[in-house]
Amino acid sequence: MPELPDLEVFSVNLNEAFAGKKLSALQVPNDKKLNVTPEELRTTLTGQVLKSVSRSGKELHFNFEKDVLALHLMLQGQLHFFEEVHAIKYPVIELFFEGGIGLVMSDQQKIATPTLNPGVAAAPDALDKSITVAFLTEHFKGKKAAIKGILLDQHQIRGIGNAYADEILWKAGISPFSLAGKIPEEKIKDLHQAIKEVLTDAVKEIRKAHPGSITGEFRDFLKVHTQHFQKSPTGAEIIIEKKGARKTYYTKEQQLFN
Repeated sequence: MPELPDLEVFSVNLNEAFAGKKLSALQVPNDKKLNVTPEELRTTLTGQVLKSVSRSGKELHFNFEKDVLALHLMLQGQLHFFEEVHAIKYPVIELFFEGGIGLVMSDQQKIATPTLNPGVAAAPDALDKSITVAFLTEHFKGKKAAIKGILLDQHQIRGIGNAYADEILWKAGISPFSLAGKIPEEKIKDLHQAIKEVLTDAVKEIRKAHPGSITGEFRDFLKVHTQHFQKSPTGAEIIIEKKGARKTYYTKEQQLFN
């Protein structure tokens, strides 16, 4: 699943490609997850000019003149540019813009989700200015859940996925199995700094290595959540623990608070 840094880069590239263009047509080959009827979506958006494309949590927001179309790629969704026509398999939604260019969101699993005018999210985005040391301290207070689970919970903080949760916690020196409410304030400061640094640095890395990307997951530069190395940059063995379908990558350098 693409995470915040991937989607941040996608949003910039999609904005460059489509902002200022009028939506001439729209098709929804798979309306399984759509929150309105395909006809309502077409009637609402067709003819509107796209003002911008932005990212919100793990969604891409296509901000038209009067309405917003949110696209969530879920686990295996992909985005594709096309001109005039396309032969892309498993299309979920197709956007046709003036000038003969378009965008398809596809998903073999058929769970990638288009949403017309999504509601305002209750949880803050991981890079929002509201994510302060004070916010994290108050948010974690009394919580007995593992810190990694809280970072992954999109109802608490939006945008962070499995790979970047591992990178952030390694950077902060906190075990992913630490109880959130037991983490001392000085380490919460480290966590706050790590969230910003890891995510913003990843955006820079992806822009440099994959400047025009609008789909995929780019992980080559990760330091701990990777199968390229057996040790962290500081020489500690990388431990991989699997629970269900999720793997956690960490080292014994990271302090456990419980």
